[in-house]
Amino acid sequence: MSQNSLPPEVLELLIDPYAVLGVSVNADDNQVLKRYHALAKQLHPDNYINTNNRDAELGRVILTRLINPAYQQLKQAKKRINLVGTLRSKATDLDKQAVSVLQTGLNVDIMSMSPNEAEFFYEKAITSYASAQYKSLPQSHQVTKQISKLNLVYLSLHKNNALNTEQWTTSSKSIIPRPEIKPVELKLPQDKNLTPVPINYARRNYERAVQYGEQGKWDLAVQELRDAIKLEPNNSDYYALLGVVHFQQKFLGMAKVYIRQALKLNPKQPLALKYAAQLNIQPTENGNPKSVAKALGIAALLNRFLSKKDS
Repeated sequence: MSQNSLPPEVLELLIDPYAVLGVSVNADDNQVLKRYHALAKQLHPDNYINTNNRDAELGRVILTRLINPAYQQLKQAKKRINLVGTLRSKATDLDKQAVSVLQTGLNVDIMSMSPNEAEFFYEKAITSYASAQYKSLPQSHQVTKQISKLNLVYLSLHKNNALNTEQWTTSSKSIIPRPEIKPVELKLPQDKNLTPVPINYARRNYERAVQYGEQGKWDLAVQELRDAIKLEPNNSDYYALLGVVHFQQKFLGMAKVYIRQALKLNPKQPLALKYAAQLNIQPTENGNPKSVAKALGIAALLNRFLSKKDS
């Protein structure tokens, strides 16, 4: 690949900006921004002071001609939804033989995995590819092509179970549940040394997420729920609501991941059970250790293969 320009076949990779950035098709605003900043830092000319000008120039061209345009397409949720729709249509048009050819090129068989395993493997494989994607700049487009193939295979999994999310209203008042806040009887403390009850910051994040959901501000709701989960990682309510928010964003892959996690923590979580039915998730489908180990093993092998190729 020339250090001064990019050949047309490389620029054509912008058809799938997710592959160019090396992020999952389920990525949200924060994930896209974080990856963009990481790549901009990685390809900065200062990183090539001790190498040669050829790498520095190629890094500049890749950043300006590929990564920046890809980020412009992905930085807004509405644009991402349209892009995923376009990619999903392309994946839907693939027949079984075409999908099989793509899988052969990837050296994986996602179609034989359980839905939960496929979701898990896809996210781990994207991470593995991304870690090696721009280590060798002249070969980076080859890795990007692999990610693009993986995206098509992944999206083709859903063509037979595609949900018509258009039929669901975006009026969040009928979708996002208000948190149950029980009335509290206020009493004046008699003991001046009484330790005050600590504030439940995670619950505050959850309540703000509900408010954002009612306003249709899905990205803000996602951030609040992620913060809540960091504080209370075993609260099924937070995972369930995050799954619902992703459902409203039409990021069905991520919706399934969080609904499954909510059911794993609490098999009777009402909101998770409701949306599990819409997402074709069985109540007992909470992951299987062997499947998880298999997905991790495949992703680890993939990462080693790419590292060896780019060294």
